[in-house]
Amino acid sequence: MPDKPLLGQIREASPLISVGILTADLMSLGAELKLIETAGMKLLHVDVMDGCFCPMMTVGPGFIKALKTPLFKDIHLMIENPLDKLEGYVAAGADMITVHVESCRHIHRVLNKLGEFTNANDSHRGILRGIALNPGTPLEVITPLMDELEMVFLLAVNPGWGGQKFIPSTQGRLSRLRQMLGKVKKDILMGVDGGIKRDNIADVTRMDVDIIVTGSAVFDGKTPLENARFMISTVKDAAKKV
Repeated sequence: MPDKPLLGQIREASPLISVGILTADLMSLGAELKLIETAGMKLLHVDVMDGCFCPMMTVGPGFIKALKTPLFKDIHLMIENPLDKLEGYVAAGADMITVHVESCRHIHRVLNKLGEFTNANDSHRGILRGIALNPGTPLEVITPLMDELEMVFLLAVNPGWGGQKFIPSTQGRLSRLRQMLGKVKKDILMGVDGGIKRDNIADVTRMDVDIIVTGSAVFDGKTPLENARFMISTVKDAAKKV
């Protein structure tokens, strides 16, 4: 397995926020991107939904390619049978691609295929491969996949429905996942996604995660720059107490 410098960069800077761009004002996308770049964000999260895996439909490779930003593109594929679609997202500039373990029968093949691609932004950077688990999926399903992973994300909400709150049992799941990852001889990042707001991001950070996905807490249509700076500062302060 070739070295992936991007993994080292994220590990060194973690915990990091990955900002969900679909909650931004898409009519002012360039300006919105500039705001979070100015705030000091590093990761840009894009939720790709196909209307099959979950109820909503969102965006595809064309949108991702159009995102002109130095931020690392963190692509979350909530789509059925992603195998034949991976190449399009890689070509669009994905730096990190997460697929759902529930999305197909042969998820190991999906991860293995993803490991064959070269990062379109920087051939030396590597593409980080992630697995996401819905709230009702047992953690044990990742055990045979460890050799093909650089990231594991736990969803703290059920994907595809807005307005959900952070599921409390996620904290225990994250703790058990951290124990599982600590037993393997490989550096695997741990992330959490869903229901993360200004009032709970400090608590989530103290759950000892590496990547925290949030969107509307930053892009609230009012003060995105102020929100982004608040979230970054809160994560840094909370991380000191982990």
